[in-house]
Amino acid sequence: MAIVEMVMPRMGESVMECTVIGILKKVGDRVEADDSVMEVATDKVDTEVPTPYGGVIAEILVNEGDVVPVGNAIIRIETDGSVVVPVAEESKEVQTLEKEIETVTQSLVGNVLPSSSTHTSNEVVGTRFYSPLVQTIAKMEGVSLQELEQIAGTGAENRVTKKDILDYLANRGSSPQSTVDSPQSMVKQETRNTKQETRNTTPQGVEVIPMDRMRKMIAERMVESKRISPHVSSFVETDMTNVVLWRNQIKDEFKRQTGEGLTFTPLLIEAVVKAIKDFPLINISVEGDSILKKRDINVGMAVALPSGNLIVPVIHNADQYSLIGLAKKVNDLANRARQNKLTADDLAGGTYTVSNIGTFGNIMGTPIILQPQVAIMAFGAIQKRPVVIETPQGDVIGIRSMMYISHSYDHRVVDGALGGMFVKRVSDYLSEFDLNRKLF
Repeated sequence: MAIVEMVMPRMGESVMECTVIGILKKVGDRVEADDSVMEVATDKVDTEVPTPYGGVIAEILVNEGDVVPVGNAIIRIETDGSVVVPVAEESKEVQTLEKEIETVTQSLVGNVLPSSSTHTSNEVVGTRFYSPLVQTIAKMEGVSLQELEQIAGTGAENRVTKKDILDYLANRGSSPQSTVDSPQSMVKQETRNTKQETRNTTPQGVEVIPMDRMRKMIAERMVESKRISPHVSSFVETDMTNVVLWRNQIKDEFKRQTGEGLTFTPLLIEAVVKAIKDFPLINISVEGDSILKKRDINVGMAVALPSGNLIVPVIHNADQYSLIGLAKKVNDLANRARQNKLTADDLAGGTYTVSNIGTFGNIMGTPIILQPQVAIMAFGAIQKRPVVIETPQGDVIGIRSMMYISHSYDHRVVDGALGGMFVKRVSDYLSEFDLNRKLF
């Protein structure tokens, strides 16, 4: 027999910690490899965590509601002695991960937590590790780093947990001030008092709806994207007549042959993928003063959820799919998104994003870039309109199916020429669609 520690797995890029929202097994239960043992939530997705080992659960090291850093031990399992990774080696990997997390987080604390006016640039940022959740709460409530350092932590190695900082905030107003209030703290207190007064004087006929966790995260990400990227938008009008006619001709046969519905979304994504191949410098991200050019074309597609929130699953290596493959992938991701069955991998690694706002009857929009990408495209509603058609015999007026395409891009690295040519190339691929194209 051997005791091994199962650690909190990595749930996608940039995810540093997970919140335990449910424990599916108890001590003494027998589990097989890949059995789900708990449910966790990140800022990207709620998902189940499978165990990599089979055996009997000897100890559960976390509780519901705990915020657990990636790489921390969560369960100890008594195995049959056939485990590949021994405890000592795994513990070493966990320690390495923790050090990496602490290094990254402490480098960010200075930006997330405003220090008091007496701090100098030569002071140490902090003596303890603070999880991103604790940092976010501190930022929202105006808790300085100096205050945070004074909070007694009940977590491992005296770390401040979510409960610790919330308890501190609950008692903050009644605690005596050790020093004379600074102008900054007086402003913060005034803001808090105003917020409290507003909450207590909600006028009649107004319903207060607290944001859920996903809506809070969306709000934070959108504001952050606007702060990071100077957004510029370009628009083109596209003749979708050939695409509409071809889809109408083929959709019933497509359904019979594949069992899948054929929407416009895979056709739009196919055009975007072709244009990315023509303009690879749109498939980039920014890191400091460097531009990271991505080899893989991973297209995210915005999906509206029944709750009203938005999520962006990713079609990885979208350039390697046929139109049939794209259609199946689009339908699969959209269905699983609405059923809350996406995994962390489904949401990770996007390099370019599209949003089909035409499904809501919108003719155009100015979408916000999903960081760290540098561009996003929105497709409006397809509408029949009278337009001028150029022919060898002269111009005529005809009824065509028209659509507006909106392209928002990061003006730090994408200039108007690239941003404009890219959206025009997508438009060209759609307007010049081959009516005689064979699907099978």
